[in-house]
Amino acid sequence: MNTLSAHAAYQSNAVATASPARLLVMLVERLVLDVERGLGAQQVADWEGAHRNLVHAQDIVLELESSLQVDKMTGGAELAALYAYLRNQLVLANIRRDAATSEEALGLARQLCDTWREAAMAAAIQ
Repeated sequence: MNTLSAHAAYQSNAVATASPARLLVMLVERLVLDVERGLGAQQVADWEGAHRNLVHAQDIVLELESSLQVDKMTGGAELAALYAYLRNQLVLANIRRDAATSEEALGLARQLCDTWREAAMAAAIQ
């Protein structure tokens, strides 16, 4: 087994055995990584790389939106609105090739990531 396939097997196993809270954290961590990569690509005018990463980030936000049960959580409507705003910013950053908009989206993604990490830790303690 080569290093690449061993890494893929490890990642697959990590996802398959993760709790729902951990899966959510992993998803928002990947969101942050994608926006960071997209922004980095924009900063060096790698528009194909920026597009690829920002579209993947949009896909993640869309997944977050589609799995959100607004009526089953306090603040669900507000979180849905935040997800919609973030997705819109990612689309604009990509279409306009605007690093400033990507930076704003990155800040939001990092805040979401920190919040979901804290929530997952709090849930694990209870």
